[in-house]
Amino acid sequence: MKVMLEKSLSVDERPGPVFMERTYPPIERNTATFDPKVLQLLLDGVHVEIRNSVKQLMTQPEFRYYYGNDIALYRKKVLGWMKRIAETGIGRIVLPRSVGGEEDLPRFIAAFETLAFHDLNLIIKLGVQLGLFAGSIQRLGTEYHHQKYLPDAASGTLMGCFGMTEIGHGSNVQGLETTAVYHRPSDSFIIHSPGYTAGKNYIGNAADDGRLAVVFAQLEVNGKRHGVHAFLVPIRSENGDPLPGVTIEDNGLKMGLNGVDNGRIWFDQVKVPRAEMLNRFAEVTAEGQYQSEIQGQAERFFTMIGTLVSGRISIAATANSAAKSALTIATRYAARRRQFGSPKAIQESLLLDYPAHQRKLCPLIAKVFALDFALKHLIDLNETVHSGNSRPLETLAAGLKAVITWNTTQTIQICREACGGEGYLAVNRIGALKADTDIYTTFEGDNTVLMQLVAKNLLSELKDEIKGMRPAQRVRFFLDQRLGAIARRNPRFTFDIRQSHLRDPEFQVAMFRLRESTALFAAGRAFHRLICKNQLDHYAAFAHMQRELLDLAHAHIERTVLERFALLIRTMQPSPLKLVLKRLCDLFALSQMELNKGWYLEHGALSGLKSKAITKQVDKLCREVRPEAVQLVDSFGIPDACLAAPIAL
Repeated sequence: MKVMLEKSLSVDERPGPVFMERTYPPIERNTATFDPKVLQLLLDGVHVEIRNSVKQLMTQPEFRYYYGNDIALYRKKVLGWMKRIAETGIGRIVLPRSVGGEEDLPRFIAAFETLAFHDLNLIIKLGVQLGLFAGSIQRLGTEYHHQKYLPDAASGTLMGCFGMTEIGHGSNVQGLETTAVYHRPSDSFIIHSPGYTAGKNYIGNAADDGRLAVVFAQLEVNGKRHGVHAFLVPIRSENGDPLPGVTIEDNGLKMGLNGVDNGRIWFDQVKVPRAEMLNRFAEVTAEGQYQSEIQGQAERFFTMIGTLVSGRISIAATANSAAKSALTIATRYAARRRQFGSPKAIQESLLLDYPAHQRKLCPLIAKVFALDFALKHLIDLNETVHSGNSRPLETLAAGLKAVITWNTTQTIQICREACGGEGYLAVNRIGALKADTDIYTTFEGDNTVLMQLVAKNLLSELKDEIKGMRPAQRVRFFLDQRLGAIARRNPRFTFDIRQSHLRDPEFQVAMFRLRESTALFAAGRAFHRLICKNQLDHYAAFAHMQRELLDLAHAHIERTVLERFALLIRTMQPSPLKLVLKRLCDLFALSQMELNKGWYLEHGALSGLKSKAITKQVDKLCREVRPEAVQLVDSFGIPDACLAAPIAL
């Protein structure tokens, strides 16, 4: 009877051996000195309500992950998720009040950041629809466009695209080839792609779902070019067919994000009414005249692009969420997986007890906290800058987007290795996190280009500051900079290896400032020499000193991140949580100094003895952070249903 029963069952249906318990060992959590829920409240901030609402929605069965390879099915599933999110009204959070919105960007970013704990295909689909498509209509359009398009865009009824990047031009938006020529007899613009490289490329929602596109094109009125402007161009009919003059291609299989329908679009003499130009900063009148309150073409372009800075903030926030997911998976796994150990021990050692493993994960945990607090500062800054000089905001948004997305790429790779073969399995999600975030380093601005922008802005600020000084003030300014640098190179400073000194925030910030100011003045001198002595134009001068520019940008952003972390701790009341965050801040500061020890040694700011002492402090801080590492990642507040990785549940 038993034999007959076994023959009647398929392999998958047969019960396993009775001794096989299909569960991982428990995650070992030491008794923490702080409450992870209190730290989670600090990370959640004032928008805890919307974060909890998003988590409650994402843990519903309909949001269960898809692990298959059918791209068409995956795209339909992601579209369904997006529409479900849109139905909740999340899109209305950021809309103008004139169309029933809340105009609350920080709250929207909080929701977006939380959604990034789920499948990142959903985030990108939402980002294209709400952040890029609806966002550009809101920020570049006027009341006519708002009333006509924004409610349907926010609800997902009208699916749209953001047509900026071209096959031939990505970061150089001013060089786009697509044209928009005003045709007076029909009172319309003729949108045209003059060649293959003018095709809009890698456009989300283009391959399947988009019906309307925000198209960036070179405006020409009465034979005169006025630079890049944005136009609303229909690309599909109600039944999903491309409209006359519109050619659409699917980008096909990608390295990641295959649940998003990226495509290419070309236009062949497509007419759009004059009213469909997004005309907040410039317009063409009924008489066929171009008008703008911003006279300079370059100034007008950068004003227009500057309004889209929230996209970079959102990308940075979601990238940091992905890094948190990977660190949670890897840290919890390291607190349950055992390997090797002393022959006298009862059981093998936990991965997290090995110093090399602590060295992998603990500095990354510290850094993701540091970046989180810097992002909160950026979001606050974005709310205060509505007009006037927005350069500091644009500089910080560009720099943090680059630094955070690079860190996410590095963090996920290290977490994959820290999980061994388990990290390679699709079900444990690190592979998806790795593939889906890789593109983050090159969209919403290529990171290298963004960091060059950061450095150029810093040099412009230095130039403006010096220009307003009297000769005597200028001499004193440079003397103070020189004396400050010398003071940090004196023997008492460079040879002090006491723990109290190395963990002193004043010492840490001073070292970061030294690196930044030295890089700034070195770049300034190099640029002045290339312009004045070598007679190069500005473009050629910047091209010659790209390494110096990138060094400056990294030093500036790292200094900003550390200062925000140190300021947060300084303003906290004494508590166990403050002590935990102080350890993380010390670990972030000293591990960054360790990474840059070559620079500090070359510039005489560290002795060899002190450099070794910093490395020993990093080792010690990793040991101190290790007992609470699991609780630290628990404080990210990622629901198990979103984390989904069996090795981390």
